[in-house]
Amino acid sequence: MQTSALPDLAHTATKPVHWLATAAAMAAVVALAGLLQPRTATATATAHEQRTTTPVAAPDPAKVDFPLECGGAGTTVARQAPGDLDGDGRPETVAVVHCDAGSGTPPSGVYVLTQGSGAAPRIVATLVDPADRKTVGDFAVREGRISATLLGYSSLEVPRCCPDQEEQASWRWKGSAFVRTSGDLARSA
Repeated sequence: MQTSALPDLAHTATKPVHWLATAAAMAAVVALAGLLQPRTATATATAHEQRTTTPVAAPDPAKVDFPLECGGAGTTVARQAPGDLDGDGRPETVAVVHCDAGSGTPPSGVYVLTQGSGAAPRIVATLVDPADRKTVGDFAVREGRISATLLGYSSLEVPRCCPDQEEQASWRWKGSAFVRTSGDLARSA
C-alpha cells in the first residue's frame, strides 16, 4: 500500500463533536421541513381525465322531439338501449319510437341519439324511418352493434294488426355513418 504524500487533513479524522453537529443540522432541516408544509393539496382532473373516469349518462329520449307525424296523438318510446356505438367513449342511445296510437300496430322509427357536454340530446341517425311502415320486434344493442327484428306487411290487404313479414337487420358505425350489415327478408310469418 502506498502512503499519501499529502499531510493528514483535519476533516478526515472524525470526532464525536462532528457527529453531534451533523445530527443537529439534520434535525433542524427535518423540523424546518415540518413547519413549512405546503397548503392542503387539491387535485383537479384534466378534461381528458374527466372524460375517461367520470361516467357519462346516455342521452335521454324523453328530451327529444322525434320526427313523427302523429296527428296530435303524441309519441311513445317503446324501447331504448345505450351503447358506445362510435368508439368515442361516450354512450349513445338507440330509441324505438312510434305514435301513441292506442290500438293497432303503428310503424316504428329507430333513431340514434347523442349528446355533447351540456347540450340537449339530438338525433344523429335514422335507422328505420316510419315511412317504411315497419314495426320493431326484438331489439338489442351489444358491442357496438344494433340489431332488430323488423315486421312488415306483404300488401295493403293485410290487417295492420298482424304483420306477415319478418326481417333481421343490424347496423354498425363505419367511418362516418351507420351501415346496415345484414337484413335479408327472412320469411313470411
